[in-house]
Amino acid sequence: MVAQGEQPGSLAGRLDRLFKAVRPAGQREYTYEEVAAAIREAGISISHTYVWQLRKGLRDNPTKRHLEGLAHFFGVPTSYFLDDDTSGIEDQLELLVALRDSDVRSLALRANGLSPASIKAVLGMVQHARSIEGLPPAGDDDEP
Repeated sequence: MVAQGEQPGSLAGRLDRLFKAVRPAGQREYTYEEVAAAIREAGISISHTYVWQLRKGLRDNPTKRHLEGLAHFFGVPTSYFLDDDTSGIEDQLELLVALRDSDVRSLALRANGLSPASIKAVLGMVQHARSIEGLPPAGDDDEP
């Protein structure tokens, strides 16, 4: 999920994650030109080539204004690109990606309104299914 040869915590890796997680209504990734044009509309000079270079790790020292523009466009705090601990934002991005799957959305919507005991039972079944399929346990701390 990270740009080729890039570490997940690198600027390129984080930007790649945003491109893959945050999408317009059409479900495709934003183009570099769409990102750059929106940032330019906010008064920050940036080219689509530069956005591409940042994502691919060919450039890795953007200005504070560029980071602010990218963060604003993708709806994350600027600190997402700078801080080592981005776990809260990563959790939200993971949820965005998961909710694109219509079956996952359907499961979540059907579980809405169940009692806490029923929710725990459903979570237990999901964890069991993950185990059967060889997947790691989901990362929520309040799961059974």
